[in-house]
Amino acid sequence: MPATQQVSVIGAGLAGLAAATHLAEAGVGVRVLERAEAPGGRVRTDHVDGFRLDRGFQVLLPAYPEFRRLVRPARLGLRGFTRGALVRDDGGMRLLAGPWHGPRAVQDVARFVREHPGDVLALARLALRDAVLPASALRRAPEHTVGHDLRERCGTETVETLLRPFVAGVFLDPGLGTSARLFHLIWRSFVLGGAAVPELGMQALPQLLADRLPPGTVETGQEVAGLGEHEVRLTSGETVSADAVVVATDGTTAARLLPDIEPPAWHAVTTWYYRTERPPLSAPTLALDGTGDLPLNSLVNSQAAPTYAPQGTSLVQASVPGIADSAGSLEPAVRERLAVLYDTDTRDWGLLATYPIEHALPVLGPDTPLSRPVRVRRGRYVCGDHRDTPSIQGALVSGRRAAQAVLADLGRR
Repeated sequence: MPATQQVSVIGAGLAGLAAATHLAEAGVGVRVLERAEAPGGRVRTDHVDGFRLDRGFQVLLPAYPEFRRLVRPARLGLRGFTRGALVRDDGGMRLLAGPWHGPRAVQDVARFVREHPGDVLALARLALRDAVLPASALRRAPEHTVGHDLRERCGTETVETLLRPFVAGVFLDPGLGTSARLFHLIWRSFVLGGAAVPELGMQALPQLLADRLPPGTVETGQEVAGLGEHEVRLTSGETVSADAVVVATDGTTAARLLPDIEPPAWHAVTTWYYRTERPPLSAPTLALDGTGDLPLNSLVNSQAAPTYAPQGTSLVQASVPGIADSAGSLEPAVRERLAVLYDTDTRDWGLLATYPIEHALPVLGPDTPLSRPVRVRRGRYVCGDHRDTPSIQGALVSGRRAAQAVLADLGRR
């Protein structure tokens, strides 16, 4: 391959960094152009008054196959969550977790078994099925919405009280219209490896990928205005020559740069971060509230990773899926729900930041393929979680697929 051949990757999110990593390791010249001041895309962490605030509630499932293929988990200092959840229903709060989590877990699980013996058996079968079956079998399953699928498998009451708030929190889809195949793939990784966050915040993952690239590969503050036949035009007026271009932006921006692809629909979310003097919960357990018309998930982040908060303080997040509350009108209601959820007074909690995110996660319904083409035409490629499953796994896989398409067109293995 001539030394003049160069690949430009537009966007330094997880997909773009994955694509650049595979290209660089194949010996191809890569230039990553990122509009923001740091890599990460939607996976970013802000520092506010000594707290680490991920932009929207985000978690990593360490069992994601592509994550384990590309990253050494030990380098991120992962801090795991409780394998279970604190769930609020009409009977109050229940800790649905393994008996090793203490007497309360034993008592609450026993009560749940007594009240819903059939549903408990169905949940156990669901977890065992998804853990044992290969991912390829889950991908070939019949097309249904996750709501239809779970009601058929687990019963309506358990779906409404337990699984709806979980699905709403993970897929930002309170209506349960997400593809059931996507749910089972993500649920499989959750069952096999739980959930975690890096000790330095979620941005540690894209930063780790960026640091693996040759120095100077990632150029921040570079906004792309458009594409020419063999060039990338920047808003600064600079023109970057490129034999191949990989568009690794969000799906809406990608459709603007590449009119041949359709922009995705989006799920929204709003996340609030609060500072407290004492943690309202002593364990890193996800709290789910599916009662009422305000689905809510919450976590004491600093109980999972103490590095998320200064010593002597605690960091609590609360997220409402499906809504990007830019006006902040929901915050009083969220604070009130948190008081009920944790059975504590939240009036003195300090609001650190609010993240209304309109384009948080691409919508993937039952009729949408789990994998979409990354090659637009020779020399033009696209990747991102809108081309695969809307997840960290999907973003990393799409980056690898785009790199493979580039290498094939350039005559490289």
